[in-house]
Amino acid sequence: MSGNQNPYDPSEMFKSWIQKGGRAQAEFMKNFGSLMSGQSDKAFNPLETLRGVSDSARQAQSDVMDNVSDMQSKSMDAMFTIGQMLPSFMNWGAYKTTISSNGRISIPEAERNALGLGDGDLVQVIILPIAKKSKNREAEQ
Repeated sequence: MSGNQNPYDPSEMFKSWIQKGGRAQAEFMKNFGSLMSGQSDKAFNPLETLRGVSDSARQAQSDVMDNVSDMQSKSMDAMFTIGQMLPSFMNWGAYKTTISSNGRISIPEAERNALGLGDGDLVQVIILPIAKKSKNREAEQ
């Protein structure tokens, strides 16, 4: 028995490996082509498949850019509209106050001055209750 003998011929092994690899690659390309094209009877053309994928990707990018452009346009329109409305919002204020015993509310002096309000000016009041002061009132209800 000799330790230097190898039962395998490396050149034959390499040749077999290349042939098997080529068959496997051809089989893969055939299966991949039928998967990509959806038709098993057509021959797979990698360039056509690549062209189709490239066209789909280009169309998707174009759609994304159109959507982004549309969103930017709508945002700019909204900002322009807000900018036009802003002067009217400069004439109002919001503050907290309490109701007096006779049901009156007062506008603090700082807010009157900031809004340029004086005696006899007509204002609109919107009431948003925040909290009840009296616990007895809660028990009565």
